[in-house]
Parts: sequence; structure tokens; C-alpha cells
Amino acid sequence: MQMDLGGKHVLLFGASRGIGRAAAFGFASARARLTIVARRQDALDLLAGELTKAGAAGVETLAADLDERDATVAKVREVVARAPVHVLVNNTGGPPGGPLLEADEGAILKAMGRLVLTPHAITKLVVPAMVSAGYGRIINVVSTSVKEPIAGLGVSNICRAAVAGWAKTLSRELPPGVTINNVLPGYTDTERMLELREGAGKRRGISGDAVLAEWLSAVPEKRLGTADEIAAAIVFLASPLASFIRGVSLAADGGRLQSI
Repeated sequence: MQMDLGGKHVLLFGASRGIGRAAAFGFASARARLTIVARRQDALDLLAGELTKAGAAGVETLAADLDERDATVAKVREVVARAPVHVLVNNTGGPPGGPLLEADEGAILKAMGRLVLTPHAITKLVVPAMVSAGYGRIINVVSTSVKEPIAGLGVSNICRAAVAGWAKTLSRELPPGVTINNVLPGYTDTERMLELREGAGKRRGISGDAVLAEWLSAVPEKRLGTADEIAAAIVFLASPLASFIRGVSLAADGGRLQSI
């Protein structure tokens, strides 16, 4: 049982670092053709060469910012016109941390735009070709806060929950052969996690290491996850092996979640 995506075109957002970068290499090893998206063209150019060496069937780059919805959707429309997309990975960094009561309306609207509205517009662009091909996979990289809100991540909590509700609704509307699922990373060793932990430490007047120790005390595996471990779940859900998995939120969290 191999995760072979030869002949499939993957549109991957947030590809330049962290989980997105690891997923890009996972798709390359599965022989997929990739369009990688991030804000910085220079980072994408460097990554494209590495992915080609790693086995990707082809790599295109797209510099875009999910906060700039109209411009990003226009660029994706051009990509889809050139090559139908079989796999869409919606992946992007979350909003800054902090209590929800301290967040203003603008911060919430910006996060909802990035995490829900722009992915929705992009999904509407790629689905017709998926339906025609009889094969489509939409994977959203979200957070375990979908199941259990995380203290100090107020805006992120409500927006991530909105993503899960959006995805579950679409899972009932998409035709056979086109699926949508969520991956819920737990505490993962990425730049984003380092930023969150240092920010939480400053707000509470403790060190980032103390915050990390608290986090890991709730994780049965007693360590941070790796970006490659999350990427493996993403590539699996994109593969033919996951053809009967639809509308789920798959936690890859070392057992941290206590909900069933």
C-alpha cells in the first residue's frame, strides 16, 4: 500500500516553511505534480529545485498572500486554467495569540478572511475539475482547537472551529470521488509554535521553556510532533488510500486531546 500520486496535481498553500514545507516533500516523494504557494517568491524558488530533486513530477510556484483575497483568487484561476487541480491543501499561519476579549473586530474579520473566506473562494475554483476527473481531495490544516479550544488563542479558536464547520458542510455537498477532510496538528516543532510559546511566556511573565513544559505535560507522547509526522497525515488523506474517508477531523497530536 503506497501513497502514489503520480499524475495528480497538488495545489499547496503555506509551502515555504513548517508543516507546509514538509507536506511539499511528502507529495514530491509520492510523485505528484506541485504548485507551491507562499508569500515570498525567493523562498519558493529555492524550494522548487529541492522538490524536483526529491521526485516531484513538476513544480510551479505562486507568490500570493491569503489576506489579499481578490489577487490570490485571480492567480489561482490562472493556475487552474493551465492545469486542473486534483488535490488542494489549505494551509496557513493562524492569527496572533491572546485572549478573545482583547481582540477587536478587525482582528477577527481578518482571520476569518484568511482561514475561511479565501479558502472557500479557492475551493469553488478547483472543484469543477475535480468532479470532471472523478478524483478530488481537499485537506485543511487546522488545529486541535477544533475539538478543544486552546487557552490564549482566542481568535484562532473561533476561526478554526469555523473551518471545521465549513468543511463538514461541504463534505455533504461534494459528489462521490471528491472528499474534504481536516488535519488537526497538536503541539508541533515549527517556527509558528516557537512564536506562540514565546508570546504566551511574555504575557504570563514566564519563560518559553516553562510554557513548553506545561504543554508537554498534557501530551502522552511527552514530546513535540514533527512537521513530517503531520505531513504524513496530509499526504495520506490526499491519496487513493483515503477514498472512503470524508468529512473527518484527524488529530495528529500525540494523544493530547481528551475528547472522544
